[in-house]
Amino acid sequence: MLNHIDINVDVGEGFGNESQYMSYISSCNIACGGHSGNLQTMRSVAALAKKHHVKIGAHPSFPDKKNFGRKIVEMSPESLYTAIKSQIYSLIDVLNEHQVVLHHIKPHGALYNLAAIDNATAQVIINVIQQLDFSVKLYVPYRSVIAQLALKNNIPIVYEAFADRNYNADLTLVSRESHNALISNVDEAFEHIRSMVISQKVKTTDGDYVDIKAETFCVHGDHPNAVNLIIDLVNRLKNSNTKM
Repeated sequence: MLNHIDINVDVGEGFGNESQYMSYISSCNIACGGHSGNLQTMRSVAALAKKHHVKIGAHPSFPDKKNFGRKIVEMSPESLYTAIKSQIYSLIDVLNEHQVVLHHIKPHGALYNLAAIDNATAQVIINVIQQLDFSVKLYVPYRSVIAQLALKNNIPIVYEAFADRNYNADLTLVSRESHNALISNVDEAFEHIRSMVISQKVKTTDGDYVDIKAETFCVHGDHPNAVNLIIDLVNRLKNSNTKM
């Protein structure tokens, strides 16, 4: 089971390391101008993903490059709708050039976290997806507001969890300002995923195990040890059936 799971990475965010791990992953989320990225980076990463048969997703965010999309930006629903739609369509135009399709949408950073708990923000994202003239999947956290809203609106979802992040008891991610926010050790990341796949539980910071479901697991492209972590983790997962 472990050697068939989906690993996704946030890409096109200005770090230029995608060519080192793209052949190891199965889906990616391309920054499309909100927190990072431009037409040049979108084209470059889309071509790389096409070459390696990696599923492509849009990675829209609050329009806030200064804070890398990791702080909530106060916006009207109409302005947020326009910002998200513009980012997604910028990527769609690039994908059309490369004759590849958009597989999924995964909000970034503060937008992702806010949509997980706030109905109004989640509804804006749902509204954008509903006006697309083709079907896309939505990567969402388990037991989140946006997951429930997507299901009510017949939008296909894929539950996502994070291979390189620790969780609080309420399934929110540990703040990046905390010393234990990131998981950098490949053994820890592997056990983290293993528990979520085999037992459908995640170990939280208080030591308890909480129910969770996930079909795709994210490693952040801006992780300080991103390349080595991705490669080592994927190789470990591929060999897991003989090691378990």
